[in-house]
Amino acid sequence: MDSTAQTPQTPPTPTIPLGVTDQQNAALLDDTLKLLNGGVPDQADKHGLAEIDRWIEVLSASERTGLAKILQEMKTLREQLIDGDTENHAIAETLATLGAEANKVADESNNHFTASLNHLGKVLIKLGSSLSR
Repeated sequence: MDSTAQTPQTPPTPTIPLGVTDQQNAALLDDTLKLLNGGVPDQADKHGLAEIDRWIEVLSASERTGLAKILQEMKTLREQLIDGDTENHAIAETLATLGAEANKVADESNNHFTASLNHLGKVLIKLGSSLSR
């Protein structure tokens, strides 16, 4: 028996884009709204970062146009939260931008996600506003 380490057969990152169903999108929106409706998550709470990571993965896999700005802002928010020294006003600006972009996507879509996206946009803007005080 060979004692040398075997190279994994599966690449660490899938080369085929992740397929996300409408049901999974709805669940992600619901989970995010539940998290944010409780107010600004505590920085020590890693659930917020996990939610951001989920969004980054889903947005990266999406073939829908117009999501690049949201993806960029999600990555910025993640970096700001991990940094720990980021000023509240910078996080507030990122949240407000995310809220505005979510509203823009909601306005451009004619599907059953429109209401949830508009609600998410309003919640993000409200959270940003509460942080900037």
